[in-house]
Amino acid sequence: MQLKTALTIAGSDCSGGAGIQADLKTMTMNGVYAMSAITALTAQNTTGVTGIMEVTPDFLQQQIDMVFEDIRPDAVKIGMVSSSALIRVIAERLRCYHAVNVVVDPVMVATSGSSLMKTDAVQTLIDELLPLAVLATPNIPEAEVLSGLQIRSKEDMEIAAKRIGDSCHCAVLVKGGHSVNDANDLLYANGEAVWFSGKRIDNPNTHGTGCTLSSAIAANLAKGFSLAEAVQRAKNYISGALAAMLDLGKGSGPMHHAFDLRGEYAKEAE
Repeated sequence: MQLKTALTIAGSDCSGGAGIQADLKTMTMNGVYAMSAITALTAQNTTGVTGIMEVTPDFLQQQIDMVFEDIRPDAVKIGMVSSSALIRVIAERLRCYHAVNVVVDPVMVATSGSSLMKTDAVQTLIDELLPLAVLATPNIPEAEVLSGLQIRSKEDMEIAAKRIGDSCHCAVLVKGGHSVNDANDLLYANGEAVWFSGKRIDNPNTHGTGCTLSSAIAANLAKGFSLAEAVQRAKNYISGALAAMLDLGKGSGPMHHAFDLRGEYAKEAE
């Protein structure tokens, strides 16, 4: 059977815990061939982001074209895109190629608290990109921006998810964990709300959790799982990566994306 493929369109994290690097690791560990189109280079580590250098819209288009014209992706994950011009290029090319299984992680703020998206880009994201998505995966602060609502309870999460989903015509996974509940996420799809319970893992190293979750969902959609199955499998994967308790860096460190890598080529020297 031919290996399924997935494309991540996102920013680079030179420290390897989030962004393109987390996406590629996650997609590989979830059984698909991973490809990337880079929207920006960032200078960042577990303590914060010190610089962002965007690619030009033309160069981003070239990257996307080269992927689609040679190895068509079975799913597309979109992460950090910090300008309206880049968002419009992505949306135009996805429409051109009739891309399927598009998952949008509306990255506006890094785990470290650094802002990654210019405010004028948010409306472009809502107008151009979310209507092309099969799923959007905002955390609670991002869901507040997208819905225009304050979220202080599980009921607020349901109202916000419905507003985003109905207005943007896509399914929405509002991720808990930002003081509203434990690791419980709400999926709003086809007019119905479904809760996915998760156990809070006492691990302060959560750098790149959003990137990882959305990439795992995209990988599972590429393999043919239903949306609900893809979400559950992705949550199980991220729980395993957190439970492995990797501890790197001085700030909010990365997860162990390769926690389940036990093959011949992963062995250490004796």
